[in-house]
Amino acid sequence: MRSICADLAAEHDDLDALVSGLADSQWRIETPSPGWAVRDQISHLWFFDQRAVMALTDVDAFTADVEWLLTNGGTDASVEPGRSIEPGELLHQWRDDRRRLIDVASTLEPSTRVPWYGPAMAARSFITARLMETWAHGQDVADALGVVRQPSARLRHVAHLGVRARPFSYAIHNMALPAVDVAVRLSGPDGELWEWSVPDGGTAENTVSGPALDFCLVVTQRRHLADTRLNVVGEAAAEWIAIAQTFAGAPGVGRRPGEFTDR
Repeated sequence: MRSICADLAAEHDDLDALVSGLADSQWRIETPSPGWAVRDQISHLWFFDQRAVMALTDVDAFTADVEWLLTNGGTDASVEPGRSIEPGELLHQWRDDRRRLIDVASTLEPSTRVPWYGPAMAARSFITARLMETWAHGQDVADALGVVRQPSARLRHVAHLGVRARPFSYAIHNMALPAVDVAVRLSGPDGELWEWSVPDGGTAENTVSGPALDFCLVVTQRRHLADTRLNVVGEAAAEWIAIAQTFAGAPGVGRRPGEFTDR
């Protein structure tokens, strides 16, 4: 837990460095998420970091808060707190609450079950999901500001969630999961090979391969497949990658082909 929490803290810090020097007017720059400005992305992360602490420390309060959230606009409610305060205060509050999350989570056993918006998760998976959310919303901020971020080895966490979320991607689309494995072979930022579901002998009829960054951008729906260097082979692989998502909730609209061509 200390290791994954350290990676989450590093992901927090990278995004913090991206926004801490912004002028107040830049916090209102629109991001690729319709209707959400930079401040809304940070408010969203702050809001759910608070809920994460609640889920880890007070299950009854978290359960009641889930009921409140479902009747008050869902994730849209997460942007309102950040719109009601100045950017400096938002940044200060986010820093305090994300540090509290790290402090609490680092003391847990990795297998501890944590309630969330859907099935409970093991604590390690729970914190990994927070890292994925931070990275994905950080990408929205980077795109809004015209910044190209340098990928890190922390992408392996995002990629792992992307692979593990394949059954969820089908379920959320009310589609049947094919009884076929899809092998995933990705090149990490330092040229290392990351593999999942690769059969003995190394061959598979359905594969997704290419840069880990591109895979993470696709499964978090921050890039359209056509704007990446991923190589998708096989019907099952193509069907999955077209609907892949790592985040909970309804399927997003994703990005249009040609919207971002920096990769």
